Amino acid sequence: MQASVIRTFGSSSELTLGDFAAPQARPGSTIVDLRAAALNWHDVLVRQGRYKSPLPHVLGADGAGVIAGSNDEVIILPSLQWGDSQSAPGPRWEILGDHRPGTYAQRVSVPTSCIFPKPAGLSWHEAAALPLVGLTTYRALFSRARLRATESLLVLGAGGGVATMAVSLGVAAVASVFVTSSTPDKIERAKASGATDGVLYTDPDWADAAKKQSPASAGFDVVLDTVGTWEQSIRALKPGGRLVVLGASRSQFAPLDVREFYFGQYDLLGTTMGSEHDFRGLLDFMSAAAVAPPLIDRVFDLSEAAAAHEYLESGDAFGKIVLDIDPDTEDPDTEEGTL
Repeated sequence: MQASVIRTFGSSSELTLGDFAAPQARPGSTIVDLRAAALNWHDVLVRQGRYKSPLPHVLGADGAGVIAGSNDEVIILPSLQWGDSQSAPGPRWEILGDHRPGTYAQRVSVPTSCIFPKPAGLSWHEAAALPLVGLTTYRALFSRARLRATESLLVLGAGGGVATMAVSLGVAAVASVFVTSSTPDKIERAKASGATDGVLYTDPDWADAAKKQSPASAGFDVVLDTVGTWEQSIRALKPGGRLVVLGASRSQFAPLDVREFYFGQYDLLGTTMGSEHDFRGLLDFMSAAAVAPPLIDRVFDLSEAAAAHEYLESGDAFGKIVLDIDPDTEDPDTEEGTL
C-alpha cells in the first residue's frame, strides 16, 4: 500500500510517499480503508524520535474511512489500551502511530474496540479531525474540569486544534468562552466561532487583562492550559477555580506560589487524551448539543505530508490540518515496512 513513511527521525522532509507493508487481518483487530487522516502536534514529536518508534514507520493518530470489505463508515479512537480505570491510563496505554503504524496510509489496523461509527453530518475531513482533539478536549473540560453551563472558560492559544475544539464544546455547553492568542485576527476568528472575547498573550500582563474580561472581572471558573504557563493561568482564575493542564508547548517547568495556591482554593488538574468511555461521552454530547464540526484550516494530499507538517510547525493554522487519502491509487499489498 502507499503511505507517507519516515525512515529516519528528523525534520518534515523525512516524510516521503512510498510502499509500506499493508496490515493483515488478525483476531481482535479491524482493518480500515482510510479516506482522510488529521495531523496533530504529537505526530511532530513522533517524527522527531521522542517516542522511539520503530523504523521505517508511518505516523498518524487520527483517521476516518471504511471497514475493509464493507461499506461501514467509521472513525478511529487513537487512544489504545487505556485500561480499566477512568481516573488515569494504565501501563499499556499508547497512542496510535507511536509504536504501531498510523493513519498516514491507505490502510490501518486498530483494535476493534477503537472503531466507532462516523458521526452523521461530518465530512471525511471533519471526521478524521475529530478523535484526538475532540477526545482530549472533552476529557479536559468535562471529565476532569467538570465545566458546567453558565460557567466561564479561558482557552489558551486560540488557533490550534484543541483550542478551536474547546471553543466549540464550551459554547455548546452554554459556558462563556474567552481565548488568548498571538494575533488579533485569531481572536476575531475565535469570536466568530462563539467565543466572547480574547487577549493577546504577547502582552506580559495578559493574565490580568483576561481576568478583567471575565464575568464581573472576578476571574474564570476554568482555564484550559495547553502551553504550561501555570503561574499566569492561576492569576486568571477566580477563587476556587480549576486549572486543567494538557500540554507544555511553551514551558516544561512552571513556578508556583504554593501559599497563594492553597489560599486561592484552586484545583490543578492534569489530563491526557482519554478513554473509550470519554469518547462515547463526546459522541453522545455532539449528538445531543449543537456542537460545530471540527474546524478545518487546510487539506493536503497524502503525498504532501511533508508540506503539511511544515505548515503545522509554522503556527499559522487556525483549526485542523488534514491529509486526503485516495485508497485506490495503489494495490494495498506491500513491499516494505513492519507491523
